[in-house]
Amino acid sequence: MAIPDFQSVMLPLVEALADGKERTIRELTNLLADQFRLTQEEREEVVPSGQKTRFYSRVSWANFGLKQAGLIQAPARGRVRITDLGKSVLQEKPQAINDKYLMRFPGFVELKSKPKSGGSSLETPTDVEEERTPFELIDAAYQLLSRATVEEVLTRLRECSPGFFEKVMVNLLMAMGYGGVAGQGVVTGRSGDGGIDGVIWQDKLGLDVVCIQAKRWEGPVGRPVVQGFVGSMDFHRAKKGVVMTTSTFTKEALDFVHRIEGKKVVLIDGGRLAELMIEHDLGVTTTKVYKLKEVSNDFFDESEG
Repeated sequence: MAIPDFQSVMLPLVEALADGKERTIRELTNLLADQFRLTQEEREEVVPSGQKTRFYSRVSWANFGLKQAGLIQAPARGRVRITDLGKSVLQEKPQAINDKYLMRFPGFVELKSKPKSGGSSLETPTDVEEERTPFELIDAAYQLLSRATVEEVLTRLRECSPGFFEKVMVNLLMAMGYGGVAGQGVVTGRSGDGGIDGVIWQDKLGLDVVCIQAKRWEGPVGRPVVQGFVGSMDFHRAKKGVVMTTSTFTKEALDFVHRIEGKKVVLIDGGRLAELMIEHDLGVTTTKVYKLKEVSNDFFDESEG
């Protein structure tokens, strides 16, 4: 049979986890390939980038949608298991699970309706295909894929070790140009720095310093944490600072940084953090580039020349 689309994979994927055991995406891919009776050729068919098989890509995409809806969860990197919500869905004995079915769950609705910076909602292109131009369909697909990448980057950041996370944050600011031409950045890794996890010297003499605090907090980061960081900046005689987190900041924390005098502190939450990493090619790779061309009216204008 032909390789099934990702929506056709959703129900079998949840059913494969019905026993409550954790499985890797690779295990699920092999299990579902057997269930769909894919030939060896179909199992080995790769996507245009050549980095993964087509069926693995579709299982991964189905996994992403199901996680957003809350039917499955990732207890550890690369591993998934069914949730209580997923078990209750199976008890309903649905004929299929697809994007339309998942719209009953708030997490999935949020994914579809949340715009990417300045963009429109993230509807699946096939939802309203008859109403869109090809350019609109491409844009919708691009936004959805971009949002999925943001979520995956954020998931990986939350799973990495504290030391690795701090190193990534320093590398990100360096990639953004905050190290200047001759500057350097380091992870401090020392006690007594009052919460300073990294430092960037923007010039050879260290006259311009940026302090970094990078933490994988679970809940929203409040004003006391930010206020403590601002005080600790004096240890390095710094006037610039960045606080990065995989979670969010409270309103009190956001309001506080706007009232600081003599120092400039920027707060970067998880969503923005992942977007910046993607924007500066940190932790991601480009898999495909499309060049869209249109006819040049100027070229075919016979009234000139």
